[in-house]
Order: sequence, then structure tokens, then C-alpha cells
Amino acid sequence: MSGQEIFVIIIVALLLFGAEKLPDIAKTVGRGMRDFKKATDDIRRELETSTMDIRKDVTDVTESLSRSVNDFQSSVTKDVNEVSDSIKNDMNDVTSGVRQDMNEVTDTIKSDAGAAADNLNNVGYYQDYGYYGNDENFNTNSAPEEPVQESSKGNDLKDGNYKEVND
Repeated sequence: MSGQEIFVIIIVALLLFGAEKLPDIAKTVGRGMRDFKKATDDIRRELETSTMDIRKDVTDVTESLSRSVNDFQSSVTKDVNEVSDSIKNDMNDVTSGVRQDMNEVTDTIKSDAGAAADNLNNVGYYQDYGYYGNDENFNTNSAPEEPVQESSKGNDLKDGNYKEVND
């Protein structure tokens, strides 16, 4: 409200009620405004007090749920880590067993390949000197009953086809 509107209201009040009753009316309006403000403050305080219990309950429930969720998350994380560690250990056990078996097979293959290479070298050496059988039948003067034939398998060594010897 502007100053002119307030001035008009005061003049109307003076004309209606007179100068004698104007201070009493102002006191009554002042008390009414004070009582109204006090009533609104009381209502506000009452609402805050009553909702404080509800807010406290909501806060307690929220904290409880938060703790429960965190506990559940921790439990699930712990279980997942335990299962993961168990799987890793099992895989390490299997892997080490497979590696050990693979090393044994590799060693066996190397050993057999070395023995086969020695046998091939020895067969060629003995054949060069007329030996065509086992050690008991070593005879440099006689040829084998069956002649040595080219292999039909077509296996190659460094310098061509090898010959198979039938005992």
C-alpha cells in the first residue's frame, strides 16, 4: 500500500469512529495482530514438534536401511571374493598339474626323439658296415634275407628319404 492509500484509510476511520475511539481501535488491532502472530508461532512450533518425532523415525529407518544395505553389500562382496579366490586356487592347481604333465610329456618326447635319432644314426652306421640285424646276428659278411627298401611313406630327413629296416 502506498502512502496515499494509508492516508485515505485513516481519514475514513476518523470520520466513522471519531478521534476519541481511534486509539482504542489501534490498541485492539495491535493486540489482534500480536495474538495472531503468537498463534501462528504456536502452530508452527506444534507442527515442528510433532513432525520432529516423525522425522526422527524416518531418519532412524533410513540409517537402519543404509546399515542393512551396507552389511548385505559387504557380505556379498566377501562371498564373491571367497568364491573368486577359490576358483583362482583351483585353476592354479589344475594349471600347475597340466604344466607338470606337459613338462613330463615334453621330456619324454625329447628323450624318445633323442633315442630315435641315435637309432637312426646307428642304423645308418651299421648298414654302412654290413650290419642288418640285432647285435646277436652281427655278421659283416652276409646281407639281410630281405633287402632294405625305400619307404613308401615319403618321410624326409636332411638328405632325402630314409630307409626302413625290417628285423
